Amino acid sequence: MEILSGLNLEEFEALTEKLGASKFRARQIHNWIYLKSVKEIDEMTDLSVKFREQLKEVAKVTDTKIKVKQTSSDGTIKYLLEYPDGECVETVLMRFDNRANLTACVSSQVGCAVNCSFCATGKRGFIRNLNYKEIIEQVLTIQRDTGLKVTNIVFMGQGEPLLNLDNVLKAMKIFNEDFQIGARRLTVSTSGIIPQINKLAQLDMQSTLALSLHASNHETRAKLMQIENKYPMDELHKALKKYTDKTGRRITIEYLLIKDLNDTAQCAKELAWYLKDIKCNINLIPYNPTEKNDYQRPSNNSIMKFKYLMEHSGKKVTIRLERGADIDAACGQLRGKIK
Repeated sequence: MEILSGLNLEEFEALTEKLGASKFRARQIHNWIYLKSVKEIDEMTDLSVKFREQLKEVAKVTDTKIKVKQTSSDGTIKYLLEYPDGECVETVLMRFDNRANLTACVSSQVGCAVNCSFCATGKRGFIRNLNYKEIIEQVLTIQRDTGLKVTNIVFMGQGEPLLNLDNVLKAMKIFNEDFQIGARRLTVSTSGIIPQINKLAQLDMQSTLALSLHASNHETRAKLMQIENKYPMDELHKALKKYTDKTGRRITIEYLLIKDLNDTAQCAKELAWYLKDIKCNINLIPYNPTEKNDYQRPSNNSIMKFKYLMEHSGKKVTIRLERGADIDAACGQLRGKIK
C-alpha cells in the first residue's frame, strides 16, 4: 500500500501512470496532500469517484496516528505521534499573539544520543533516526488536524538534526518546494556537530542555522552538554566563523539561562567575547523545569540584566517567548512517550 504523504511530484506521476491516468491527475493529488492537507482520498473532490476508488486500492494518505493531543492555555498544541513500527515522537504547533506565523517544532530522531543534562529527550537515549517522510508527516498531521497552514518550521524537537542530516535535508527540500514554505522560514538547530556544520556551509543554503551553545566557557558547557567533550567550544568557534564567512548568513545562538550556573554578569562578558567576531543573533531561553535535575529558572531581573549586557556588546538579543510549558511542550521538555 503506497503512502501518499512524502511522495514528490515525479513519484505521484509514476503512480498515476500505473493507474492509466494523466500527469495532470498527479498534480491534483500532489496539491491535495501538501497544499490542502486532506485526511482521506475521498476528500480529493476534483478526482472522479471511479479514479478515487482505484487510488484507494493501492494507496492511502497516511499511516501516522495521533496518539495523544494536548492544548496549552496559550494555544500551543503538542502531538504525540505514533509511526507504524510503534515508535513515537512529539511535535508542537506554536501560535503567537498578533502574528500570522504558525510555527511547527519538529523532531528528527526518536530519542537523542547527545543527552544534554537539562533536556528530557536525552533521558530516553537514542532509538533511531526518522526518515524524511516521518519528519514531514509531523507538519502534515498538524495541518490535517487543525486545518491551518504552517508558515515556519524549526528542527528543535527531539533529536540532533545534524546526526540525521540526509533525511533532514530531504525533508527541508519538500517543505520548501512542495509545501511552498520559504527557505528562510526553515531553521535547523544543532548542539554543535562540527563536521556537519562545515557541510552545511558548503551547501550554502538560505535556511537558518541555530546553535545550542548554553554556556560561555568550556567547563560550564561540558557540565551541561556532553557533546562539548567531543566538539569543544574553541573548535566550534572556528566552524561558526567559517560558516558565516562562507554563507554570509547570520547564525542564531540559543542560550539557556539557568540560575547561578550560566546567568551571571561574568558569563555575559565571556559570551560577548566568544561571539565578538561571529555574525549572529542571540536568543535567550529561560530554563523550563524537567525531572531529574536541580536546575532552576533565573529571576526576571537576572534575565533582563543578562540581556542588557549582551545588547551592550552590539548583538541583537531576544528572549524566547515561552509557549506550552503547562503541557511540557516548551524547550527541553519533549519526551516522545506517554508519561
